[in-house]
Parts: sequence; structure tokens; C-alpha cells
Amino acid sequence: MEVSRLPTGARPAPVVTAGSEVARRRRRPSGEPPPLPREAPGGTRWYAAAVALTLALEIAMAIPAPRRWLTAVDDVVLRALATVRTGWLTSVLRAVGHLAYADPTRVLAWATIAVLLLTRHFRQLLSYLAMLLLVAVSAAGLALLLGRMRPTAVSMLAPWRGYAHPSVPVAVFAAVVGGAVYTAVPTGHRHRLAAGVATTAIAAVALARLYLGIDHPTDVLAALGIGGALPILGYRLLCPHEAFPVRYRRGRTAHLELSAARTAAILEALDRQLGIRATAVAACGLDASAGSTPLRIRRADGSAVFGKLYALNHLRSDRSYKFARMMLYGRLEDEKPFATVRRLVEYEDHMLRLLRDAGLPVPAPLGIVEITPEREYVVVMDFVAGAKDLGARPATVPEIDAALAIVQRLWHAGVAHRDIKPSNLLVRDDRVWLIDVAFAALRPTPWRQAVDLANMMLSLALASDAALVYQRAVRIFAPDDVGEAFAASRSVTIPTQLRARLRADGRDLLVRFRELAPARPPVPIQVWSVRRMAGSLALLVAVALAGSALYGYARVAGLL
Repeated sequence: MEVSRLPTGARPAPVVTAGSEVARRRRRPSGEPPPLPREAPGGTRWYAAAVALTLALEIAMAIPAPRRWLTAVDDVVLRALATVRTGWLTSVLRAVGHLAYADPTRVLAWATIAVLLLTRHFRQLLSYLAMLLLVAVSAAGLALLLGRMRPTAVSMLAPWRGYAHPSVPVAVFAAVVGGAVYTAVPTGHRHRLAAGVATTAIAAVALARLYLGIDHPTDVLAALGIGGALPILGYRLLCPHEAFPVRYRRGRTAHLELSAARTAAILEALDRQLGIRATAVAACGLDASAGSTPLRIRRADGSAVFGKLYALNHLRSDRSYKFARMMLYGRLEDEKPFATVRRLVEYEDHMLRLLRDAGLPVPAPLGIVEITPEREYVVVMDFVAGAKDLGARPATVPEIDAALAIVQRLWHAGVAHRDIKPSNLLVRDDRVWLIDVAFAALRPTPWRQAVDLANMMLSLALASDAALVYQRAVRIFAPDDVGEAFAASRSVTIPTQLRARLRADGRDLLVRFRELAPARPPVPIQVWSVRRMAGSLALLVAVALAGSALYGYARVAGLL
């Protein structure tokens, strides 16, 4: 009998026993939803149906026979409303109808734009402007194309202008009010309350114009479809609350809310995809994190692992960060942003494994879990239990040596961390761990490697003394290397947290290190590249055109 043999160097597959971690891992069958499915928010189908009915109504209005039938139905409704006209009710509804006039609508629109601009909700701002322009152009264009006259079945009790179908004032008013609620009001109780007030105001304006006899019912229905349902669908596509929440409280936009659904999805994904049976997930270290949501994950056996939750809004942060670095330093920081969330988490997991293999003291990578395909992922790694941030207490000599050795190993591995600061250096029992390698770069410029050394020495000096740190550094690095590091340092090359701690410390550590190290002329950091010149030119052109474009947009959208 022929005996099968394993290829040389191959290992037999692990024996899977019931209850083992490997046994709990499984491939998600085709058709089974992910742990946190991407579901359309409640009511989306109704909004889509309203848009479809509006399209059908516009087609019917373009055909003579259906148009005559719809006009007859409109006249019946208007005559019925005319029977309840009274003096006081007419006065009230005239005042309500004024809400859809140009001036109140403009005030609300510009106030919303100002709030979104000042609070830096730029995605919501661009979506709001786009939807207002779409509604204004669509409603005005259809009115000119169809050319429907005003109602003749009843007397009109208020001034009017232009063609009747669709009702342009109602469409624009609905778009302005509904857009203000969606883009500027945080989700939750306040959002529901604001949505109720907005819906009541839009309905009151629509009813007032019917009562006053200046719009047909079909004019108002079409306006509500164009100005109400269509923008909501657009907002849910361009800036869904799940990915781009509206927030005004203090805190970083990178930190996602750990809702019950998201927490349950993370626990399920850890169990099914990595075999990690966890019982609780909680945010931790939020103050020092700007590019993800850091998580402390409690396992069933009482131990903990660490995770970083990434989502779509982190891609926006990544693009903004890298564009700003390219504009500041040109070729020294000229790198491409990640295209998807998947690529972002793959890169961090890869860098953890590369640095671990190079002998760097980093948390052991445990893998990646998918929460929602192409939208949310978690990078999982060991949790360094009992460790504190560098600077939580005075640094010892072994800790200083261990931290400086990290930079030496980074240089030998051809890697720059690019974000060395106290919160990214964990200390326990004279050992130092390097964390948060998401911005690390392979084969960086010599300038970037020198800046890593300077930031490490500044972080250590905050927890000890500059002279001691310099003395330990020249045992590992050549004095000229140290001189180059501080010749390459500027305020903009120091991470925000480290810069803030240097200001609070009071000692001018940067000047002190330059006194200790061999004198070197400042290393120029303004290195130009074709991409940087193109980006600078594009930015100048965009700023120059923004004023005129905004003015033209405001006129088309009826905001001026």
C-alpha cells in the first residue's frame, strides 16, 4: 500500500477538538449576513417609493389626458377646502404660508450652512449644498417645462409667482428644513423631536398654500417628493448617520459609539473569525487616539486583548492627514491615502507583524475581524496589562535605554514610526512597548528617521532629564546622528500630544538638546515635488473659485 507523505518542511493540520478555539472559527456561508449588516435606515423604502411615485406623477402631468383628469381631482379638493374659509383662519394660514417665501427660507438655509461650516461638518455641508442645488434646479426646471397655470376653481387669497407645478416654494422650503434637521441635528431624541417639528412645519405650509388656492394638490405632492423624499435619499447615500454622525460634544470624531448592536457584532465576529470568546467590549485610551476607536476586549477567562475599530470616517481622516503632510513637507511625506477601510486595517496588521519579526517590542498581532464588509473592521492584538504611558512616573535608566533601542531597531528595519509620543510608549517593569503603528512607513526618508529619534528623546526627557537622555543616547547613536535629529525638528514635526506636554513642562527641552548635541545647520524640510506643486496650485484655484461658485450657487438655489 502506498503511504502518503507530507512535503518536506510541511506541518500536519491541527487536530480540531470540540470546544477548542480553532473549532469555533468558521467560514461565513454564502448568503449569511455579516455580524453587523449594512441595512438601510428605517423609512428608506418609503422615501424611495415616494420618489418613484413623484416620477410617475411628472410623467402623467406631461400627457394631456391624465393631466386633465388630475386637474379635475385637484379642483374638487380645492373647492372642498374653500368651504371652510373663515376670516381668522385665512389670517393664520397667510402667516404660515409666508414661511415658504424667500426671506425666511434664506435665513434658515444660511444659518444651517454657517453652523455646519463653523463646526467643521464638511461632509454634511457639501451634501446639504448639493441637495439644495438639485432640488432648486429640478423644481424650477420642471415648472418651466410643464408650464402649468395656477388654480382657477377657487379664488386665490395670497400672492404668487411663476408656474404652478411643482410648487417651487414648497419644494425649496422642504429641502431647506429637512436638510437642516438631517445634517445639523445629532441623532437621538433631539433629532426625532426636530424631525417632528420640521414635518409639522412643512405640512402646515403645504396645507396653507392649498387653503389659499395658490397651488393644486398635485403641485404640493410633487414638491414634497422632490424637496422632501429625494434629499433624504441623497443624504443617506452621501453622509449616512451610521458612518458620519453629527456631534457637537467634546471629543474626537474618530471615536464611534459602541451601541448595543455594534458591541454584539464585535463579540460575534471575534468568536467566529478569530476564535476569541469575549464577554465585554469597552472604549479605552480615547484621549490619546485620533485615528480610530481603541477597545479593551474582556475575554471569558478574565484576560484582555486590545482592538482598534476602523470605519469609513477614518478614511476621510487618513486622506486629510496625508494631504496636509504632503502640503507641509512635499516629497518628504508624499504618500498615497488608503482606498478602503480593508486596506487600512490590513496595513496596520502587516506592520505589527513586520515589526514583531524585526525584534521590535510591539503587541502581538492576533488578526483582523470584519464587522461590516468594506465599512467596519477591528484590528486585534495583545493587551499589555499593567503598563502605563511613558511619563506616568519618572523614567528609569533601563527604560530610557529600552526606548532608545526601539529607535535603533526601527532604523535597522528600515521603518519610521512617525508618531512617537508618550501615549504610544507603554512602560512596565523597565520594559517599553511601542504601539499604534498605523502611520509607520517602510523605507522612509532619512529626515523622517531623524525626527523619530528627536521625538523619542523629547518624550524621555519629559519623564527624566535632557542631559541624562543625551548621555544614554550617545551610547547607541553617533553624536552627529543626534545633532541631525534636532536639526531636523520643528514644532510641526512634533506630535500634538508631545508638543502640548512640552509647553506644559516649562523647560525648553528642544533648545537644551541642541545645546548638548553637535551643532548642525537646520535641515530643510520644504522639499517640493510635482504632486505638491499640483496640489498647491489646485488648492489656490479652488479657493479663488470658491467665492464666485458659492455666489452663483446661491443665486441658482434661490438663497440670494
